[in-house]
Amino acid sequence: MPRRKRSKRRSNGPEADARRAERRHELLEAADRVVRRDGPAASMDVIAAEAGIAKPILYRHFGDKGGLYLALAERYVDEIMSVLRASWTEGAEPRARLAATIEAYLGFIEKEREAYRFLMHRAVTERPEAQATVSEFLRHVAREVSVLVGDELRRFDLDSGAAAPWAHGLVGMVHLAGDWWLEYQTMSRSALAEYLTTLLWRGFSGLEGGGTSQSELETESSAGG
Repeated sequence: MPRRKRSKRRSNGPEADARRAERRHELLEAADRVVRRDGPAASMDVIAAEAGIAKPILYRHFGDKGGLYLALAERYVDEIMSVLRASWTEGAEPRARLAATIEAYLGFIEKEREAYRFLMHRAVTERPEAQATVSEFLRHVAREVSVLVGDELRRFDLDSGAAAPWAHGLVGMVHLAGDWWLEYQTMSRSALAEYLTTLLWRGFSGLEGGGTSQSELETESSAGG
C-alpha cells in the first residue's frame, strides 16, 4: 500500500503571526546588543551568534542584511525622537527650549555612541530606506524647531516665511557638529551645547535691529533678474 503523504501544518493565523513577531523582536534585541557594543563593525555572523541561531534564520525574519539594518535604524530614530520630545517643555522660554533640544540630542549621541555611529555610518549605506528614515527624522526635528523660529520672527514683526529654511539649517548644523564632536572629542558636551546655543541665539538676537522683509527680498530678486 502506498504511503499517504503527511500534510504540512500551516503556520498561519493570529497565533502564528504573534509567535513570528515575538521571535523577530528577540532577534532584533540580540542585534541591538551587538550594535551597542560593536557599532559599525557589527556583523551578521556576530549577531547570529549573539542570538544563538544560524545566520539564515536572520534572513528568514528580515529578508536580508539591509532589512535588519533598516529595522535597527527605525528603532534608533524612535529612541532619539522620544528623548527630544521629552525635552520640549511647553511654555518654556525660546532660548531654554533651544538649549534643551541641543543638550538632549548631544546627550543621546554621547550615551549611545556606537548605536549612533552604526545608524549614521553603516545602516544608511546598506539600505536606502535607512537613509530615508534618518532624513525624515531630521525633517521632523526641523519642523519642531521651525515653530520656535517662527515665534521669534513674529515677535519681531518679521516675515515668518524664513522659519522653515532657517530651522532646517539649524538642525543640519547641530547634526554635523555632533558628528564632528563624537569623532574628535576636543571639548565637553556641555561646552559644545553652550557654543551652539549661543551662536544660534545670537542670530535671533540680531533680529531685534530689524531684518530683511519679504518685500525687500522680492525687490532684490527682481533687480538681480
